[in-house]
Amino acid sequence: MITALDHIVVLVADLAAATRAYETLLARKPAWRGRADGAATVLFTLDNMTVELMAADGEGATADRIRAAHAARGDGIASLCFRVDDLAKMHHRLSRLALQPDAIVAGGSTNELDGATVSWQRTRAATEAAHGVRLFFLQMAEERPRSEPSGDAPILGLDHVVISTHQPERAAALYGARLGLDMALDRAKPEWGRLMFFRCGDLIVEIVQRPGQNDLTQDDAVWGVTWHVENLDASRARLVAAGVEVSEIRNGRKPGTRVMSVKAGTCGVPTLLLERSAKPH
Repeated sequence: MITALDHIVVLVADLAAATRAYETLLARKPAWRGRADGAATVLFTLDNMTVELMAADGEGATADRIRAAHAARGDGIASLCFRVDDLAKMHHRLSRLALQPDAIVAGGSTNELDGATVSWQRTRAATEAAHGVRLFFLQMAEERPRSEPSGDAPILGLDHVVISTHQPERAAALYGARLGLDMALDRAKPEWGRLMFFRCGDLIVEIVQRPGQNDLTQDDAVWGVTWHVENLDASRARLVAAGVEVSEIRNGRKPGTRVMSVKAGTCGVPTLLLERSAKPH
């Protein structure tokens, strides 16, 4: 019933600065600006998902919760939201599998850029039941507008999101058996630890247990992201010209890929850019 990773929420203290940073990183313009119930948001919608930058706005219970969450963890990924085709069925499944979902609520937003509106229904699994990761589930009534390119060599979409775990079997049971994502890879190497790839639409949810991560008292955590680009050399040149600190390009773990680390300007989100070689015909 999960059809895609709809969006990731990146919690920030300074929304204006974060927006500038992500416009530079993605080479795309914001597609949506919204403000409601103590939260201000800016959305960048790419080919296969959305990045939602969120900051506290004004006073009230929601603004207080956002400020408290930011004070505890700083800038970074706060939650994942999966797209579903039938939220009522998903809610029933979550309930049957002891993920203790919140009641389904309806919501909507108006785009400050052009007055467009979108509406949705969503629920959330209990964070404790999801082993420390905030997981939302969303059924959209309308599609969001895409973020237009604002520079050369824009990022195309998300290749994968990485969740770090100390208990890989527990994580596999959650994302595979309980949430129904398709496991595409389960591999362990001493220098990497254990990697599990779950297909989610046209991107991957990657579960990683790194060497030495064996503390059974630790929660899982959303760790970072890898973005897909068409021309990594051009993307690197663009970011260097903008003054963003990046690594040298290196071969990726998967044959036929090259990657580069982005070391600043990501609002606390560990970030890679990835280029895939063209497949032979």
